[in-house]
Amino acid sequence: MERRVIKRYENRKMYDTTTSSYVSLADIAALVRVGHTVQVLDNKTGDDLTAQTLTQIILEEGKRGQHVLPTDLLHNLLRRSTHVVDTGMERIRHGVDDLVQSSLGKLNQIVETRPGEMQQLRKKVSELESVLNNLLKDLGRSEDTASS
Repeated sequence: MERRVIKRYENRKMYDTTTSSYVSLADIAALVRVGHTVQVLDNKTGDDLTAQTLTQIILEEGKRGQHVLPTDLLHNLLRRSTHVVDTGMERIRHGVDDLVQSSLGKLNQIVETRPGEMQQLRKKVSELESVLNNLLKDLGRSEDTASS
């Protein structure tokens, strides 16, 4: 099955770019059930709203009395969401620790043998710090979204 891109507008209307038509949450649910993969994008910002939209579909169907997901699965999802974040952060910490240790060894070699390369190293460290800060900000946003 094909991937369908759905654009969501400020007025909450959603537009299927494949069929050039507006779609409802029920239409998107039907697409997924027949095997399509959907990607919902904010038309203005380009932000990916797929997870939020699929969650909204499940919630709406639950409100109508349809048992979309078993209670045990919902409990496990909530329990694991925290575990997944913790596991991911632990992997990042180990990766950063390994990188720092490796970098310190290389730094000593550079300081001793090639002082001219120190500026390049400083630039790379600054870039790494920026990437890590952005990752932590993104992770914080995803935790805020999950707790909302």
